Order: sequence, then structure tokens, then C-alpha cells
Amino acid sequence: MRTDVVRLGRLSGARTNEMMHFLSSMQADRWIADADLLVDIAHVLMLDRQKIIDREITGQLLPALLGLFDNGIPEEVFDERFEDVHAGIESLIIEAAGAEAGGRMHMGRSRNDEVATCIRIRLREEILLRMEEILQVRNVLVTLAHEHAATIMPGFTHLQYAQPTTLAHHLLAYDQAFSRDFDRLRDAYARVNISPLGAAAFASTGYPIDREYTASLLGFDGLATNTMDAVATRDFALETLADLSILMTNTSRLCEELIIWSTSFAKFVTLDDAFCSTSSIMPQKKNPDTAEIMRAKTGSVFGAFAGAMMIVKGLPLSYNRDLQELTPNIWRGMQDAGSSLRLLEGMLSGAKFETERMNNEAGKGFSTATELADTLVRSYGIPFRTAHNIVGRAVQKGSLTLKTLEAAAKEVGGGISLKSRGLTQKEIDHALDVNYSVSIRNATGGPSPAATKKAVLACRKKQKEDAALVNSRAKNLEKAKNNLIAKARRRVA
Repeated sequence: MRTDVVRLGRLSGARTNEMMHFLSSMQADRWIADADLLVDIAHVLMLDRQKIIDREITGQLLPALLGLFDNGIPEEVFDERFEDVHAGIESLIIEAAGAEAGGRMHMGRSRNDEVATCIRIRLREEILLRMEEILQVRNVLVTLAHEHAATIMPGFTHLQYAQPTTLAHHLLAYDQAFSRDFDRLRDAYARVNISPLGAAAFASTGYPIDREYTASLLGFDGLATNTMDAVATRDFALETLADLSILMTNTSRLCEELIIWSTSFAKFVTLDDAFCSTSSIMPQKKNPDTAEIMRAKTGSVFGAFAGAMMIVKGLPLSYNRDLQELTPNIWRGMQDAGSSLRLLEGMLSGAKFETERMNNEAGKGFSTATELADTLVRSYGIPFRTAHNIVGRAVQKGSLTLKTLEAAAKEVGGGISLKSRGLTQKEIDHALDVNYSVSIRNATGGPSPAATKKAVLACRKKQKEDAALVNSRAKNLEKAKNNLIAKARRRVA
């Protein structure tokens, strides 16, 4: 039975199963096991290059590591008798290569900088995946916006009918929000993709290591320079979880609207049956459960962020074991955000928008009253506040007709006569028409079909640029990984 090689010197005495489970990080370490192999290979190549170990030792270590890379990490490495995956892999290497060679693999580093490096390697991959998934959601939103450029619907403030808009305008608002989520993760990636390797426990090492070399081998853009900060900081993870929390807030708001729109009261959208469930007792029910669970997952991501913040907030420099409890929060937040985005993309793609119902509702609640007030301003030179008061009083009276507007003007308009100024019922009806109200709002970012068509083109352009960025970063990481493995194979050939 393999033992934890880390404990053999300073410590003695058996641990209970409960204690081993309590101290173990193995569940979270499954996320970073493959990254740990890459870190080991890069570290050994550096030790060899710097002549810290001789070529014979390198020739024993690299084949063992490459064997794990090629064949997969065996399940026994995750046994909780090892405190973590790093000790499990090292124990395996010592058994495979012998204590003389295997025992030298850890020279010039600590588990502190090792785990910090592994987390960053894995996290940068997950960030790119979330960015790609955000792009897919944005693509669906913009595609739907293109299809519904002329679909009139009511717009709301305070959940009250406000002004008519287009479905395209509404969907593009969410594209903008998700675009900012993409940008936040793009920026976080730059702070994640720096290497702490070589910081050792926190005070670096007396061996003549080359930190820049291992950073290059592992595809990092630079170094976490101060070695104490390199092992102690998790602000890169906090930033990522904060970004995911904002992302999930936007996701939850969209889900909330889909839930409301799918009710029998609104009837604005019909969700695909695959994303819904029925009642165990009421056979007529069709419940938007996927959107509801997604809304709840927002709380889980918030919780991961809050938990991570509380773990870090009181820790003195440098490394403390508390940070082990932070890591599961990273992966839980990443996992919940990722599954939510993938399902959101599918839910939007399969949604059927009830355009006739939307159009019929668009003019209700005096939703075009603003355009009528604007018409009084533009055509008759009435100050906007006066026009606002006249139209508001007419609404209070229950209708927007020439008669009620004239009466309202006499009450709150300072004796203004709209009839004498030439206002007609035909002009009022034109101003109140939902299609006219929407079409005239042509300013950049507005709801008119012309404006939303321009916005769709701009969104497509940004999506293309963003996709190229994700693709470039992913290719760089893959190239670095392939070069690392190829270099290791050549060294032992």
C-alpha cells in the first residue's frame, strides 16, 4: 500500500478515516489532476535544463510522467490517504522511478506554488469555455433579434405598460449585458494567466531555477513576481467568481422574464417541452422548471463567491491551509455557470415567441402616450412639461381623444386650446399608433426596425472579434501544451 511520502519525516501516528477525509482535497483536486502532470513535466524539464538534476534522473522521471499523461491518472492517486493529488502523484512516481529519482522531482518547489499553478492552468481553460458559451448565447439572441426586428411588443417599467418596443430591442439589451460579461472574463483571464511556479513555499528557493522558462513551457503570459503574493493570493479566483456572479445575475433576469412571459397571463412565449415539466397531480400544468432552476443556480454561484471571500478575508500572508476550502467554490461556481449557459442557449433556441399576442398588447395601458406628448411639443410648440401634464390628465379622465385632451388642456395647460391650434383626432390616432411610435425611434440603440438592424450588424461584428480572441487564446494554450509534451518526449528519446 502506497503511503503519503510527505508525512514520512516529521510526522508519525495513524490518522482516522474521518480525519483523512476532513483534511483531504481530493474531490476538488480531480479538476486539476491533469494540470498537475503538466506542471510536473515542466518543472522536471527546468531542473534538467538548469542542471539541478542530471540527465539520468531526468530519463527516469519523464517516462513515468509521460506514462501517466498517455494512459491517464489511476484512480488510486485520489485515495484520501494522500492529502492531495500532488502527494498522490509524487508517491506514484517514486514507486515507478525509485526513491533516488522520484524523490528529486520536488526539488525547488512546494505544494504551495504547485497547487496555485495548477489552479490557474485549469481556471484559464474554464474561463475560455465560459467565454465560448457566452458567445453562443449571444449568437442566439442576435439571431432572434434579426428575425424579430419588426415584432412589436409592449415595453415595461415597474412591470407596468410603459412604451411599445420591438422584441429585437428587448433581446439586444440582453446581448449587451452578456457582451459585458464576456469582457469581464476576458480581462480576468489576463490576471489568471500568470505563473506562480518557482515561488516554492513563499520565499522562493536557493536552487538556480528559471521561473520564466517554466512559465513559457506552460503557456503563461508572465510571472506572479513576488513569491509571497504568488502563493498567498487568490484574488484572481475571487475576480472570476465575481464576474460569474454578475453573469448569473443577467442570466437570472432573462430567466425571470421568460418565466413571466410564458404564463397564461402574458402568453408572450412558449418554451419547448424539453425545458419544462408537469405537475404530479395537475395534469394540465407546464412549468418552466429549467428557467427556475437556472434562477436558483444564481444563488449557488453567489454563494461560491461569498464563501471564497470569507475564506480569504482574514488570512495573514503567506499561505494558509484555509485556501484549500476556497478551491471547491471556484469549481462549483464554474460548473453552475457553465451548465446554465449551455441550457440557456438551448432554451432560447427552442422558444416560440407569440408575436401576434405581443403586438396586440403593445398599445395597451396608454403605452403610446409619450409619443402623443412629443407630438404636442413638435407640432404645436407646447413645452414638454405642459404637454406631459395635459396627456397625463387626459389619461386620468380615461381616454386620449380630442375632447378629453381639450378638457385636460384647459385644466392644467394654462388655458391652452388644442383645437384652436389645429390638433385633430386623426393626428392623435396617428401619434398613438404603436407602429408609428416605434418606427420614429431611430436613434442609435433605439427600438425601431431600422435601428435594431444596424445594432444586429454591430453585434455580429463584435461577436466575430470576440470569437477570434477566444480561438487565439485556446490555440496558444494548446500549442504550449503540445510543445511541452513534445519537448519531454525528445528529452527521453
